[in-house]
Amino acid sequence: MKIVSTDQAPKAIGPYSQAVEVNGFVFVSGQIPIDPATGQLVDGDIKKQTERIFENIKAILKAAGCDLSNVVKATVFATDINDFSQINEVYSKYFDQHKPARSFVQVSALPKGAKVEIEVIAFKGDKNG
Repeated sequence: MKIVSTDQAPKAIGPYSQAVEVNGFVFVSGQIPIDPATGQLVDGDIKKQTERIFENIKAILKAAGCDLSNVVKATVFATDINDFSQINEVYSKYFDQHKPARSFVQVSALPKGAKVEIEVIAFKGDKNG
């Protein structure tokens, strides 16, 4: 097992790693819209927050030696299901042709008052299965 860490994404705000790699899989911890430069939640609407999350995820995946095309599963947590279409609009820009499996769940609250959190699982092995 290898711990993945980068200063290009927010530091963990609890007792966990940004990501863990094991047997060719990279498990990226849930990311909220924190700007790694400031350590604060980004201002702006749900689209801007979702974009920040994806930039954080991309940085973590890069540190693990892969990218969004390696993602096999994503889970989106949102505090308001009515944000589904706006989150989806941004999500589809990052997963245009490549469409990993996904779950989308409404939750009552997220850390630091975030409105959205996304976690992914990537596979570094043969993408053809």
